[in-house]
Amino acid sequence: MSTHGSDMKKIELDIVALSHSVTQSHNYAVVLGEKEGARRLPIVIGGFEAQAIAVAMERMTPNRPLTHDLFRKALQTFDIEVREVIINNLLDGIFYARLVCVRGDDEIEIDSRTSDALALAVRFKCPIYTFEFILEAAGVVLEDEEKEGGKSVSVASEDDEDEQTLADYSLDALSQLLNDALEREDYERAAEIRDEISQRRGTSS
Repeated sequence: MSTHGSDMKKIELDIVALSHSVTQSHNYAVVLGEKEGARRLPIVIGGFEAQAIAVAMERMTPNRPLTHDLFRKALQTFDIEVREVIINNLLDGIFYARLVCVRGDDEIEIDSRTSDALALAVRFKCPIYTFEFILEAAGVVLEDEEKEGGKSVSVASEDDEDEQTLADYSLDALSQLLNDALEREDYERAAEIRDEISQRRGTSS
C-alpha cells in the first residue's frame, strides 16, 4: 500500500480495550484509540500476546519473566530504550510495526510483529503511533459499528483508560485469560482472575 503526503503525519494511539474476538474464538483483539479522535483500531492477536499485554497493564509480576520482560531487561542492560512504537503498514489484513529504539545519540528502528510491539510499548511506557492511511483502511468509529454489520471485535469498557484492571474485561475474556495463565503455570495470576470471575458471578446473580 502506497503512502503519501499528509498520510505520513503520526497519530498517537492508546490501548483502550483488550477483549475476546467474536469471529476467532482462540484470539483476542486489542483495541487502540486515537488520543485526539473517535476512531478505534482493532487488531486481532493471540492469547499469549494478549496475556503479555494484560500482565504489564495490570502491573503484575509473574514468577518467571515473560519473553517480553526478558527482552525489555536485555535492552535496558545494554542502555537501549524503546522510545516509540509505530504501526507503519497494513498489507493483506496484517499490521506491521517498528520499534524506534535509542542508545545515547543513536536511533535504531527494528521491525516487529504489532502484538509484540504493543507488549513492549506497555513495558517501556512509550507512545504508540500510526498513520492516517491505516486508520482510514482499518479504523472504526464506535457509534457506527452496528450499522457496519459487525466488526470482529467485542469492545470492553473504556472507563479509566489509564488504570485498566481485571474489572475492565468481559467474563469470556477473563475465562480465556484464566486458561492461558493455568497453561503457563502462572498460578498467582490465575488466582486473581478466578477471584474476579467469582466476584462478578456473585454480584450478577
